[in-house]
Amino acid sequence: MRKLLFILALAGMLAFVMPQPVHAQANKAQTEKVEKKQDAQKDKQTFHQIIKKRFVEGGPLFMGIVLLTLILGLAIAIERIIYLMLADTNTEKLLQKIEQALEEGGIEAALEVARNERGPVASIFYQGLLRVANGEGIEAAEKAVIAYGNVQVGQLEKNVSWLALFIALAPMFGFMGTVIGMIDAFDKIEKASDMNPSLVARGIKIALLTTVFGLIVAIILQIFYNFIIAKIDKIVNKMEEASIALIDLLVRYSNGTLQSASYEEEEGEEGEAAEGELEE
Repeated sequence: MRKLLFILALAGMLAFVMPQPVHAQANKAQTEKVEKKQDAQKDKQTFHQIIKKRFVEGGPLFMGIVLLTLILGLAIAIERIIYLMLADTNTEKLLQKIEQALEEGGIEAALEVARNERGPVASIFYQGLLRVANGEGIEAAEKAVIAYGNVQVGQLEKNVSWLALFIALAPMFGFMGTVIGMIDAFDKIEKASDMNPSLVARGIKIALLTTVFGLIVAIILQIFYNFIIAKIDKIVNKMEEASIALIDLLVRYSNGTLQSASYEEEEGEEGEAAEGELEE
């Protein structure tokens, strides 16, 4: 009887004791899972952190030069974009104001309109109108428009050549850093007298990082450069068309046909309207 009770007691103790290692193993597995999850979250870095890490790994000398080209290039690009946005005006509206001023107040009124408007087109108009106001004639006005137009084009293209220079320099410095990094890697191999993969891998990684950042800077600046060139071409085309229209206005004004032409246009519109009413 005592033996039976002992066996039952031992079985009961085993029943309570045996699940404990199972629970312990489950808790240990869950803890490891949480730790792995935390490690994975640590490994997940933001884009900014990755760029910063790679930039530091690339070395301070050439990476600093590449960063400097990016800063200077962006400064020039932003300044040019703001200038071009302010220079891009509505030339058709300005031509209408000039024509109306010539009809109502003559050259002096047109000069006042051009003086109060902003942009290169208004400045070109002012120079052309000023020659006519001084009695120099249409030919002098045309020469002044062409000459001052070239001056305005130069103002639009100011500092753009520096932006093109930075686009070329950024990848060049990146390639230079790559070459110097490769030379440094081979120097370490020569000193160690052994082909250690860690030495080669680190040197090549540092070398390639400078190339990557140089190409990224060149791509960014190239996008801004193309936008600026396209904007300049658009403004120059507007300036040329407006200059031709201004000379035409001045020729009609000097011949005394400006007001008569406007009167004929109004009379033609009224006649068409009257014919339309009669047909109805």
